[in-house]
Amino acid sequence: MKKEYNLENYNFDLPKELIAQKPASPPDSCRLMVLDKKNHKIIDDKFLNLTKYLMPGDVLVFNDSKVLPARLIAKKETGGKVEILLLKQTNKNSWQCLVGNLKIAKQVGTGLKFSQKLSGQIIRRENDVAIIKFNLSGNKLMEKILKIGQMPTPPYIKRIAKQNEYQTFFAKKLGSAAAPTAGLHFTPRIFKKLKQQEVQIEFVTLHVGLGTFQPVKTQDISKYQIHEEYFELNTKTAQRLNRAKKDGRRIISVGTTSTRVLESCSKPRAQSHELRVQKGFTRIYIYPGYKFKFIDALVTNFHVPKSSLILLVSAFAGKKFIDKAYKHAIQKKYRFFSFGDVILIK
Repeated sequence: MKKEYNLENYNFDLPKELIAQKPASPPDSCRLMVLDKKNHKIIDDKFLNLTKYLMPGDVLVFNDSKVLPARLIAKKETGGKVEILLLKQTNKNSWQCLVGNLKIAKQVGTGLKFSQKLSGQIIRRENDVAIIKFNLSGNKLMEKILKIGQMPTPPYIKRIAKQNEYQTFFAKKLGSAAAPTAGLHFTPRIFKKLKQQEVQIEFVTLHVGLGTFQPVKTQDISKYQIHEEYFELNTKTAQRLNRAKKDGRRIISVGTTSTRVLESCSKPRAQSHELRVQKGFTRIYIYPGYKFKFIDALVTNFHVPKSSLILLVSAFAGKKFIDKAYKHAIQKKYRFFSFGDVILIK
């Protein structure tokens, strides 16, 4: 196994106090670290100064997926509590779910009570997940989920987040089991500054799924089989992005999810690449050695050790540079993960 493929090389020790438990207030008041790949330089700044590092004609590409309040608390028939995380709807009255208690997840036939009007039953298992059939279906089921569900923040966040804290202000298409967190820092105030700078704003969709909650499970990262996630790139957006790329303007992906869409849709054309209109599921797996086809810069968070996300940014910036940047961030007490500070890699 090549050294750069060893998962342990993507591990690091992080003081617990640097794991952000809530967003900056307001969200755009967080810090910004700029990684200049060309000059191998690290700059400490404020996120409100993002436009200092952008040029007229740059294109920022956001993920407009909307987070479902997918965490439900249920009572078993015996009275004990169990946490359910909705992952994927399989039909009008059934969902693929993560079940907090693995023993219960294995017990097909277990009844669950979510509220006076909502109940369910585990009808089968599929690997690490359970299929739960609910007593409601269609719009009635969705209305109840939206009413009683909590936001599905990662386990390292030890408080229940408010719905507006864990949702981008521009979120549009419901379907994610976790937030595309790089977009959480953007506010109408930042968008106004971007437009004044003549920065183009575009949206793609990728519904964040099960893989967000799974660490890389193979010691050799090249052997890992990544999760699939549903995405959409429409015709007009693809045309505008292709035009910008052809004009030599920078394509700046906001988040690893937007990156996955753009790189999934990028196909060879002559001496360059262009986007093809697509929708469906992607299993694109980006780790060191990957050659990026379409994006020129990346706005992202500080990521969890041994995750597919830290592999992606290591592929984009170079592992040594990311190692240096993360050590600098810890020394300078940047805030990490979903509610933390921001990196611009350019």
